[in-house]
Amino acid sequence: MGSRHNVDKEADAPRPSRGLEAGIDRLERARDARRRERDEGNLRGQRVRGWTEKLLARVLSGTVYALTTLAAILLGKLTTALVMMAMSWLCCSEFYTMSRLSGRGPNEVFGLAAAVLFPLAPLTGQLAWTLVVLFVFIAAVAGWYVMTPRANISDVATTVFGPIYTSLMLSCIVIIRMCDAGVEGALLTFGVMGSVWLSDSAAFFVGSRLGRHKLAPRISPNKSIEGLIGGLLGCLLIWVLLWALGVRGISLTLALACGVLVGIFSVVGDLFESRIKRGVGVKDSGDIMPGHGGLLDRTDSMLFGGTIAFLLLQLGGIL
Repeated sequence: MGSRHNVDKEADAPRPSRGLEAGIDRLERARDARRRERDEGNLRGQRVRGWTEKLLARVLSGTVYALTTLAAILLGKLTTALVMMAMSWLCCSEFYTMSRLSGRGPNEVFGLAAAVLFPLAPLTGQLAWTLVVLFVFIAAVAGWYVMTPRANISDVATTVFGPIYTSLMLSCIVIIRMCDAGVEGALLTFGVMGSVWLSDSAAFFVGSRLGRHKLAPRISPNKSIEGLIGGLLGCLLIWVLLWALGVRGISLTLALACGVLVGIFSVVGDLFESRIKRGVGVKDSGDIMPGHGGLLDRTDSMLFGGTIAFLLLQLGGIL
């Protein structure tokens, strides 16, 4: 009797409605979906936290880099040359590392030696010494090529291009600093570098917030035309400020020309290095700077921006 009574009670117990069962199923599916998103790091909170961490790392490492460079510029031409020398060596080393990923075999001993010497040559005050370094470097690479059967012409081209790209162009910053040993020389040098930095930062923030139209999607998908415009405005701001302060007698016309061209060539330098990285299948040239990657990732715009600034200032009679 007891067993039959229990069966009757179970039969009489209320069953969940189909609507309730469907609701439970939807909750379970949503929970499973959120679990997968959480495991993949795709939840909104995770994305916001990741973006914030990346931004903080980028700002902090960039600040340390900028303050170190500023201190060197303020101290004078020798410290500026030494910092540019260290940067050149690191950038050239990262370039050679990427080159080896594409199957090239550069002579790093000769290349890195040239990368060290190019920023120091302007300290002599004579262009001839830069040409001496360049000639001796190319002659040494030529001798290495002749004496090394395994080396090919691509290895030679990569060896020579590395320090010219990463060091000879960066030595223009040293030449700009040497135009005046006092405050004006420091202001002009920091203005040149600051215009490139602000261009990069403005392009990053404007592009992140307002970017809709891709600038070069196959090379750098995150860059946008809106970011380019923001970067140009940031670069122009620094150059107009240099004119307003009367630094070295820069005219408004020259300041505007420098602002536009330095901003444009900074982007060219950035895209050029991005093309190199895409060609060898790496995201960053290195990992020395959190949030930025390698030093070459942080300096790529300066190589082109600083060189065009030097040329414009030279042609404008400022240097």
